[in-house]
Amino acid sequence: MEIRGKAKRNMGSGIYLIVDPAMDESILMNKLNLCLSEKLAAVQIWDNFKVNQNIIELINRICEKCHAKNIPVLINNRWELLNNSLLDGVHFDDIPTDYTSIVGSVLHPFISGLTCNNDLTHVEWASRNKLDYISFCSIFPSQTANSCEIVNFGTIHHASKNYDLPIYLAGGIKPENLHRLDALKYTGIAVVSGIMSSDVPNESIKKYAHKLNNI
Repeated sequence: MEIRGKAKRNMGSGIYLIVDPAMDESILMNKLNLCLSEKLAAVQIWDNFKVNQNIIELINRICEKCHAKNIPVLINNRWELLNNSLLDGVHFDDIPTDYTSIVGSVLHPFISGLTCNNDLTHVEWASRNKLDYISFCSIFPSQTANSCEIVNFGTIHHASKNYDLPIYLAGGIKPENLHRLDALKYTGIAVVSGIMSSDVPNESIKKYAHKLNNI
């Protein structure tokens, strides 16, 4: 497993898939295989591991499948896993206390992103620290994003106009409400249950992608 000096992958536009490692592993991997038959911007592993789970082994299995399609894999919050796994980056739910120290501790270039809300100081911090992207949460009410406040569309307009950062939108987004985002400038959408709760997640991705063809 090569870690030190590995190249930094790029995130794309479209669907940013979030997966739950607490899901039965055989079901998770089967669904991931189906998802990878479609175009994805990135995959994020939610920090929701089971007790006594072999975290590194699972992460590397997911990474190997995604990397075969040149899709980057990020971890939610747990940046320290970047040094002993095939992970490409980290998504922070909140501003880390010592980001400079984190950057200095990781042995290779990595993708970094931050969840943002109506507080534009988060966006400003992400821009100042040269993060790779931001994700606004929650766009609509959502069971899987129930800790996020609803983001005002004016906040997203301001961020896209004044900061040169790729923007992903998350929380309660479904194919049937995607048209409500038409006035916004964004790079892609982050989806959890809208895809992974389906028995045919690749078909769910196709439905989202059909609505996203204006990006």
